[in-house]
Amino acid sequence: MEIIPAIDIRGGRCVRLLQGDYARETVYGEDPVAMAERWEAEGATRLHVVDLDGAREGQPTILPLLEHLCAAVHVPVQVGGGIRSLESARQALAAGAARVILGTSAALNPALAEEVFATLGEQAILGLDAREGIVAIHGWRETTGEAALAFAHRMKAAGARRIIYTDISRDGMLQGVNAAACAHLAAETGLPVIASGGVSTLADIHTLKELPGIEAAIIGKALYTGALSLTEALAASAGS
Repeated sequence: MEIIPAIDIRGGRCVRLLQGDYARETVYGEDPVAMAERWEAEGATRLHVVDLDGAREGQPTILPLLEHLCAAVHVPVQVGGGIRSLESARQALAAGAARVILGTSAALNPALAEEVFATLGEQAILGLDAREGIVAIHGWRETTGEAALAFAHRMKAAGARRIIYTDISRDGMLQGVNAAACAHLAAETGLPVIASGGVSTLADIHTLKELPGIEAAIIGKALYTGALSLTEALAASAGS
């Protein structure tokens, strides 16, 4: 199981939000590129970058920074936040991203989702963000009323190849990952799932590692607070 450090960017800085709340922000670094280099040096094999301003504004806001970041590391970078069109997805890929994450746009525009998944294939990932099992959009500020599993099935039919599942209630809280929801999603859809939100202990990693269909875990706040070291997380995911 892959361990993917998260780099959330707002105003050009590395930050973490509590449950996606922009009013509850903690700054963990002024230089996202240096942070990316740090995680690569510590053993990361992939990085997860989120454009928080883009998620709110509906278009990418970090393309020059993303280009610099991708050029500075030798591991693949996946990026989400503000990818609301095929053009913006292509812009992120042109900046050096290996994969783009489609969230709000997939929920609101199924035809666009189908076009992006058909055009980009493995380079596009469905970002499924849920609050109490209901799909959340627009930087997690609104919910659609659709159940997460129903949405996942719709997106599989539209061509989605893999899912990043984030339980918003767990995100940034260091209260543990919602492993049951991740496992259920993987079992019901048959798609590989990347777990996100609340991964904060070695026990979380061991639990996820044993679940069929969970191919990776994204870790954010636990790495930044020191609750987990990347070295420990990588060892746990490898079975050490």
